[in-house]
Amino acid sequence: MILMAQKINKTNAARLLDQQKIAYELVPYEVDENDLSAPHVAASLGEPVEQVFKTIVLHGDKTGHFVCVIPGEAEIDLKLAAKVSGNKSCALLPLKELLPLTGYVRGGCSPIGMKKRFPTYFHESCLSFPYIYVSAGQRGLQFKIAPQDLIRAASATTAKLFDSIAL
Repeated sequence: MILMAQKINKTNAARLLDQQKIAYELVPYEVDENDLSAPHVAASLGEPVEQVFKTIVLHGDKTGHFVCVIPGEAEIDLKLAAKVSGNKSCALLPLKELLPLTGYVRGGCSPIGMKKRFPTYFHESCLSFPYIYVSAGQRGLQFKIAPQDLIRAASATTAKLFDSIAL
């Protein structure tokens, strides 16, 4: 019996990485609509949760929208995120605004390929891994990618976005 490899449709985020000639791997996983958490994704991939990063969209009081990408189990420190992004304060984007603003749904939000390019900050811990996972722009699909390449593709910077003790 011959098993056919499942064809994975490229997302817009993947096409953008292709245009920049950035190497990545598309890794599918089983979606659980009741658990879209990064720890669930990490378990599905068989990878450590600290290598599976989640994309969070925030709104700052001075600069407007910006994006933070942090390890799966971490909680973002809004004070640190505000400071890094040049704001006095910031808040999480209300869920109902995510799709119209970014083009992505919860559980499928990639730091690459949003409708508009927003300032993007990766937690500095990403640089301690040879590769990390982030959403490829749809639920059930992750990029496995070198963090430096992803940071370059997103025109992002690294910063401390939570207190490590909080992990």
